[in-house]
Amino acid sequence: MIRNEDIRDKVEVAPVEDKMREASLRWFWHVKRRCEDVPVKSRGSIGNNLSTSNSGDKSFGSIIGEEEEFSEALLLRPLPDRKVLAHFHFESKVPPTRTHGSHHHLFPKSIYQLVHKFRVREMELSFTQGRWNYGRWGGYDPISSRNAKPPGVELWATFDVPQHQVDASWRNLTHALSGLFCASINFLESSTAYSSPQWSFKSFAANMRYGTLPREAVCTENLTPWLKLLPCRDKAGLSALMDRPSIYRGFYHSQRLHLVSNEFDLAASSSGIVLEQTLTVVLQPVTLGSGMTSSVGSIQQPSWSLSSLFGRKVSGRCVLSNDSNVYVQLEPDLVSELKTTSEMQQQSDVENLITQAWSDMSFEMSDSPVRIIKEVYGFQKESSLLYEFSLANFSDSRPFDLEFRWKRPVTWSSQLAPLHASRFLMGSGNERGAIAISLKSVGRSGYAKSSVNEEGKCSLRVDVFQVVPWYVKVYYHTLKVFLDERLHSLEDVIERTNVSPSEDKVSPGLMEIALRLPCDVHSVILTLEFDKGFLHIDEYPPDANQGFDIPSALIRFPEIKTKMHLFEDKSACKSPILSKLQEESPVLWYTEVLLVPLTTPDFSMPYNVITITCTVFALYFGSLLNALRRRVEEEERLLKSKATKASGRIGVLLSKLSAKLRAKPLEPPSSSSSSKVSYKLILRVILVAGIAAAWQYFFG
Repeated sequence: MIRNEDIRDKVEVAPVEDKMREASLRWFWHVKRRCEDVPVKSRGSIGNNLSTSNSGDKSFGSIIGEEEEFSEALLLRPLPDRKVLAHFHFESKVPPTRTHGSHHHLFPKSIYQLVHKFRVREMELSFTQGRWNYGRWGGYDPISSRNAKPPGVELWATFDVPQHQVDASWRNLTHALSGLFCASINFLESSTAYSSPQWSFKSFAANMRYGTLPREAVCTENLTPWLKLLPCRDKAGLSALMDRPSIYRGFYHSQRLHLVSNEFDLAASSSGIVLEQTLTVVLQPVTLGSGMTSSVGSIQQPSWSLSSLFGRKVSGRCVLSNDSNVYVQLEPDLVSELKTTSEMQQQSDVENLITQAWSDMSFEMSDSPVRIIKEVYGFQKESSLLYEFSLANFSDSRPFDLEFRWKRPVTWSSQLAPLHASRFLMGSGNERGAIAISLKSVGRSGYAKSSVNEEGKCSLRVDVFQVVPWYVKVYYHTLKVFLDERLHSLEDVIERTNVSPSEDKVSPGLMEIALRLPCDVHSVILTLEFDKGFLHIDEYPPDANQGFDIPSALIRFPEIKTKMHLFEDKSACKSPILSKLQEESPVLWYTEVLLVPLTTPDFSMPYNVITITCTVFALYFGSLLNALRRRVEEEERLLKSKATKASGRIGVLLSKLSAKLRAKPLEPPSSSSSSKVSYKLILRVILVAGIAAAWQYFFG
């Protein structure tokens, strides 16, 4: 498929959006903008060419150079199941409007208008294809806690408006995002599609709305508008690696947009608007070279490079970015395994893991890192490592193509969440059933240091957030909690609840439960019974026989925080992705999407009724009109003429000769056939009328 951008570049035609931008800029007195990808539009050149206006405001060059910021980063991580995690991170910052004006150079104008028109304080939108494998790819790290999202579309936002205006702002926001990202987000405007969580989804959720579309398909039509929000789009920098076929053939793909706005705060230390765009992909690398198997039977990890993962190389950084780096992360368990292997091979290689880990070890990298960042501490016996590569010295003539090659087989496991969560349905039939949420211990004692109550017993806080559609009528009084397969009283386990029952065709059901579990628990099961409702025939989707989706439930561990404890130096604080990895965030876990079969009518029956009814009416009215419009005399004359033509002159002469021999006058052709036809027609009309009357009497 040929993209529109490629056609425009070939025929040298300007995009329509650029022409619209030129028209909007005519309202201002300043100079006309050039294209975004022109190299001369760097911050330094713009700051030198643009001067300060007469009103005393700062020039656009000084604003860009001092306040407006954009950074890009890529984090690569080998996974235990022979896959590679690629995490793209882009961050744009813009100063407050009241101090620096409303004209921006790097920040996307469409997002800025959304913030001010709907007074959005915080918003997150994600498009996800596939499901994050918490058991193999990890669940206790900043990447999985922030970027592992449920399948489909997830949107939540908080507004700085009065309580009675939140729903209207939410509806307008969904319509705007639907047009901006070419998706069906406008389906979330209905009150049956969104909810208002209080504390289980976020600690402070005032004026918050939450909605999901589990069956929304994710494709390039959603990725292209997302890339257009970047200053360099996908023409330069790390975003040039986003080859569509390479990304969408991955096992997991999630593009996320997170927005934090302090535009409506009157404090002088307001940071303005911060826009964070992330793309998380799990890819299966094409093995470079022949594989190798050790004596114990373990298979060597596949070697990979940027060109083998994405089909492209990086031709330098985006000229508008402050920071453009690539990181390779080794998980703590992998570092421990590499050190153990090195001690068995050669004692001196243990120190090389930190000083010269890109060569002469269990693996090698094609380029030398700028620096190696090590975690300071953690509850694990080893800490993770980050190898940093800068794109400042690479260009088209010398592209960056990092190659990671394994030398010997290595086996390790990722960091897991405190409890393994899953959700499933129980029961059979089309009338009722039950939802079960299962939590199982992963056997890691390091998570047990959560909190200690007054009696000196260790406990673990678990928040459960679940939204159920209105046609699945949940009976919340049937909630049961089993600890280690034993039924417990709700007062002993549940610490806090917030339940909002569903209302038919008005609002979905919302359940927020805070559980206080002992640290030594092995399994926890929550069950809820429900009845299946009936829908009007107009409310069924086109694929009703496939079933109806119940969105993923969110399991949150508010007292267990995850972050990377990196060495505190000035350079680490400058990188936005490193700052993000060092921020504390609770461990999150999204469960599976449930598929519930509901009672579905026979959609072919209306078609059959309409078909037979139309057939009967066509026969009835056709015969009736034929009988009313037909003229008998004209038909008799027509039959006589046809008989005359059929007999011919010889037949007429023979008739005359026969009449003379019998001494009788010549008789014209008999019209008995026409009378018989008339009688048959009348009988047919009477029969059809009787059938129609009987049908109307018995079935009408």
